[in-house]
Amino acid sequence: MWAVADGMGGHSRGDVAAETVIAHLSALRPPITPSALDEAIQSANLEIYEAHGGRSGTTLVMLSLDDGTATIRWAGDSRAYLIRHGSLRLLTRDHSVVQELVEAGVVDAAHAADHPQANVITRALGTSPHLTLETLSATLMPGDRVLLCSDGLSRTLANDDLQGQFEIDDMADRLLQNALQRNASDNISLVIVERFGGQTC
Repeated sequence: MWAVADGMGGHSRGDVAAETVIAHLSALRPPITPSALDEAIQSANLEIYEAHGGRSGTTLVMLSLDDGTATIRWAGDSRAYLIRHGSLRLLTRDHSVVQELVEAGVVDAAHAADHPQANVITRALGTSPHLTLETLSATLMPGDRVLLCSDGLSRTLANDDLQGQFEIDDMADRLLQNALQRNASDNISLVIVERFGGQTC
């Protein structure tokens, strides 16, 4: 199980909100069932909400693996990408005002990051006592990688960042350095998971 939580800018104690959900997930012990995951996330959501009255929040994107089947759960604009043969494919959809405008055809996707409401999230942990995570499943092939990241990275990400053969640590360093050079104005968090045969790292 891997996760990225990004405290929401403009909300009080977003860093504590992010730490709270990671603490709840870290406390889980194998075997980690889907119901145990959901319970941990809902418990974290309620703890954040009750502590801060809905004025604090965090995004969440997480990956769990079972025999090559990847299950991704998320709320907010932290993202999951599939990296296969050097190509990047977005798996998640942002829970944001701008994403809704893009889907309605009001805003061009190429200019979404520059929209004045680009940072307005429509779903997050801690902003409501009731949380619905979006979920998807995908089959990972040997050599596939999954990138989980905060919007500080995704806003600067380019497909050619992944051209060439990189060890997983080198790829993480490359993505981080590119993001810092292009826009260092926001938090950057990332996790890369690779499937090797029947194993992951």
